[in-house]
Amino acid sequence: MTAIFLSFVPALWLGILTSISPCPLASNVAAISFLSKKIAHPFFVFISGLAYTLGRMVSYAILGWIIINSLLSVPQVAQFLQKYMGKALGPLLIITGLILLEIITIHLPGVSLSQKHHNKLAESGAPGAFLLGFIFALAFCPISAALFFGSLIPLALNSKSGIVLPFVYGIGTGLPVLVFAVAIALGVTSLSHWFHKVTRIEYYTRKITGAVFILVGLYYTGIYILRLF
Repeated sequence: MTAIFLSFVPALWLGILTSISPCPLASNVAAISFLSKKIAHPFFVFISGLAYTLGRMVSYAILGWIIINSLLSVPQVAQFLQKYMGKALGPLLIITGLILLEIITIHLPGVSLSQKHHNKLAESGAPGAFLLGFIFALAFCPISAALFFGSLIPLALNSKSGIVLPFVYGIGTGLPVLVFAVAIALGVTSLSHWFHKVTRIEYYTRKITGAVFILVGLYYTGIYILRLF
């Protein structure tokens, strides 16, 4: 039970860090602000924000579940991962840490919507907001891609409760977004102030997480590859 809980904590943290990273955070706040302009009643603004948040959570959870389940359902792949995952985890964590520290930069093709489709989804209420969140979650930025593919997936593959971790990660990605949805619904005027504060906090938490990833990666590399310990 303790081992399962300990695997849930990093998955939740990775989700929260993904959500407050500059690129996803900016798109989330912009999307929820846009949704709020299309709806007059604060309660329905909150419902649309909640639907958008759930869309992002479900998108990450389903994608992670498909990847993990697909890999583990093939016996040869499962055996290969069981044999070499420990060795691969160290370099993967080091690379992810370097991306979080912005020492390594990567460019990814994005998923985008035309303004026409964007408006149509925003005007179709909660179902449209859900779909908007679902699609936007797939528009991976370098940092969110590094956290998801470079950290969550290896963590899940290396854990007994791995199949559940994408859902925990999805919850983590949704929590900060939901806070901003509530703030917009309540008409918080100092939202830009809080946005900048969260961005500043994210900078330091990302740097600390990146450094921790590199240290843990070096430890795993020393154990499984270099046999130093």
